[in-house]
Amino acid sequence: MSEPSSSYPVRLRLDRLLAPDYPLCRDDVVWVLDYIKKKVAGEDPALLDLPQPRLLRNYRLFAEAAMLLIHRRPGNEQEIDRLRLLLAEAVRDFEQPLA
Repeated sequence: MSEPSSSYPVRLRLDRLLAPDYPLCRDDVVWVLDYIKKKVAGEDPALLDLPQPRLLRNYRLFAEAAMLLIHRRPGNEQEIDRLRLLLAEAVRDFEQPLA
């Protein structure tokens, strides 16, 4: 059996955090935003082949998620669902799902 790649634990964490039934908290959102920032700053090869419109869309998703986090009203489930969708779409180009 082959050994999992170094991104395996990251993919597991992302899958768990972005699952609809997971109780997403502020620290989780900050972790995902930091993960995205590190991938972009490190010029992840997965991003280098993306067309500019997709890169701009990813930036918009990242910025919108960050602003939702800043202005979030406690207990607003619709905002949590929206945040989860934004984050899932923003990390789509970084890691492939395990399933």
